[in-house]
Amino acid sequence: MYRYFIQPQLNKINNSLIGYELLMKKHTPDGWRPPHHFSDIPAKVIAETLIATTEQLALKIGSVSINLNRTQLMDSQIDEAIIRSQMQLRPVKLVVELTEEPGDEHWRIDQLLPMIKNLTTRGMEVSLDDVGIDENKLARIQPLIPYATEIKFALQDFTETLEDHALQQQVIFWRDLAAQHNLRLILEGIENATDDAIADRLAIDLRQGYYYGKPHLLKLQPDDPVS
Repeated sequence: MYRYFIQPQLNKINNSLIGYELLMKKHTPDGWRPPHHFSDIPAKVIAETLIATTEQLALKIGSVSINLNRTQLMDSQIDEAIIRSQMQLRPVKLVVELTEEPGDEHWRIDQLLPMIKNLTTRGMEVSLDDVGIDENKLARIQPLIPYATEIKFALQDFTETLEDHALQQQVIFWRDLAAQHNLRLILEGIENATDDAIADRLAIDLRQGYYYGKPHLLKLQPDDPVS
């Protein structure tokens, strides 16, 4: 059984909720667990679960974000589900967070762009997720920046904490890059008051993390297990 959990994204400066990220988990004998890779989830499951989930969402927010890797982005069944979900969500905007995973290497940028343009033409937005890690360095995503509206820097991708000076410099780099290209930057993985205070000092307004709200289950059936 797969279900989406939702986690809030907020603008800390004006203390407002800007959207929710949908995070897919699978129910196991040990409870709900995220997949090791998104590619582990069958395309049919993603499509059906996404459509059922967006049918239930009636949130007065700006956006709902979902994670897709490059292989999933190119899947026609998932593509149809995304388009249908955006229609169900209107006027809430659907944001596709494009992730980079092992196995995606064979997809060239010129193959991705027609799909990305199709999504944006239909009113959706594209977010470049997990920037700064090995597979998502600037050179790798540079050609996609003109088609994106958002980038996400995930603190949980790093062993260092945000108190680390070198990690702060990476955040500053992506903050300034986002400003240069008129993109939103969401700093993800903020877990405590120290992270929150450093993000204040770094002038990062858009944030996500356990400190502001843990993901919680969006039930599709009354008997969906809560743990």
